[in-house]
Amino acid sequence: MLIDRLLTHSAERRPSAVAFIQGEKRATYGELHDMASRMSRALRDLGVRRGDRVAIALENSIEYLAAHFGVLMTGGVSVPVYHGLPPASFNRIAADCKPFAVISRPPFFRSLLKSPVVAGGAKHIIAGPVSDEEKAGGALSFADCLSSPLSADREAGTHDDLATIIYTSGTTGDPKGVMLSHRNLAANTSSIVSYLGLTAEDSVMVVLPFYYSYGNSVLLSHVMQGATLVADNRFMYPNKVLEAIAAEKVTGFAGVPSTFAIMCHRSSFRNMSFPALRYMTQAGGAMPHEMAFELMKVVPHAKIYIMYGQTEASARLSYLPPEDIYKKAGSVGKAIPGVKLEVLGEDGQPVKPGETGEIIASGENIMMGYWGRPAETEAVLKDGRLRTGDMATVDEDGYIYIMSRKTDMIKSGAHRIAPREIEEALLKDPDVFEAAVVGRPDSILGESICAFVVLKDNQISSADTLLRVCREHLPAYKIPKKIFFMKSLPKTENMKVKKSELKKILQTNAEV
Repeated sequence: MLIDRLLTHSAERRPSAVAFIQGEKRATYGELHDMASRMSRALRDLGVRRGDRVAIALENSIEYLAAHFGVLMTGGVSVPVYHGLPPASFNRIAADCKPFAVISRPPFFRSLLKSPVVAGGAKHIIAGPVSDEEKAGGALSFADCLSSPLSADREAGTHDDLATIIYTSGTTGDPKGVMLSHRNLAANTSSIVSYLGLTAEDSVMVVLPFYYSYGNSVLLSHVMQGATLVADNRFMYPNKVLEAIAAEKVTGFAGVPSTFAIMCHRSSFRNMSFPALRYMTQAGGAMPHEMAFELMKVVPHAKIYIMYGQTEASARLSYLPPEDIYKKAGSVGKAIPGVKLEVLGEDGQPVKPGETGEIIASGENIMMGYWGRPAETEAVLKDGRLRTGDMATVDEDGYIYIMSRKTDMIKSGAHRIAPREIEEALLKDPDVFEAAVVGRPDSILGESICAFVVLKDNQISSADTLLRVCREHLPAYKIPKKIFFMKSLPKTENMKVKKSELKKILQTNAEV
């Protein structure tokens, strides 16, 4: 299925149903489809054709949805990016994928006026006031685009056409453009809808950005069902979001581990009631199982889905059924419908329970490859199977337990150590808010273990205290050699910890 048809079909079935809520703003499926169709016509008039890339630098908004589906309706390729990217970072992405046009707010556009993107002739559509000078320079108003006639049928395409390029978060290096076809996205979306049991009666609070693969999957799965997206970009004020969840009676919530850490420890979550909340999903990194238990205590009627995936897999690869949270604590479950997962050792054979290997994935959701990077594509895609780079073990029932990214594994002496186990031990201290563990070059051990810790608000602790906690739960060779306290951990725009930055801190400051 062509992804833009998800919106078309929901608009045909439920034109008056509310598709999008943001504060006082409401848009029905009929209205959203109308906006996307007019945007498609404006883009065609601008010259966008099948396969042309269009960068979208917008926060979660009705304009983002109209732009994203409008690009797809032209047969073009949507390239969503963080709307707060500095010009140098955006220019690297633009140099990589060469967008025909860029859709953004006025501040973003004006930051690019002297950049190669604008100077090179990329068209620009501005969602906001456009000055006469900017119009004279070729910039278009988003509002003018929405006054275009309704578009005729989209340009012919197939489900194997490229639909979107999502740039990886760059936790371990420079972002790469992941190419996802209509087939990839449709397969993953259908699977998510199936195991979550989503219906047209559902609504979801969206705090994850739509340009992020997890946010994109939340968007597509709810549009497929004609459900409601409730967007709130104020998660820096978590109580505002929680109040909106209760007021709008949303049935679903999606977050990454830091999202739930903030909810549990820096908000009024425990003191509020959410009777309409049916489910919560978590992905984007390992969440301590104690936190999952805490969520279940606060909202015992809601189902908690612990999930695992990668941008290269259109988002989702596995999930842990809610009923298994206690008996399979720490697991990411098994493959989602339509996906095959194997954990293979260095000999290419499936590992036995307790052994560690790499997760290998196959299915229609697996990416086409990395944009413009054939060698890197070949390194991870073999016969349609994705080498995830995630090291894991399995239990006797086939449930998967992720140990670490292959690149994060610490080689200390004769041991290969997964940071996650040490991070979990540190989080057992009630004063610890977040923890991240990395390896530091060591002339004797190869690498020594270093932990970076953020304490909960108004809490005081010491390295000696945390080391005592670690000794209670870990063997001697897994005890950190150094523990450093930080006000916050460096994160990507998607709230993933940037361990590459932590390693840089260690490299550039030997006294840290």
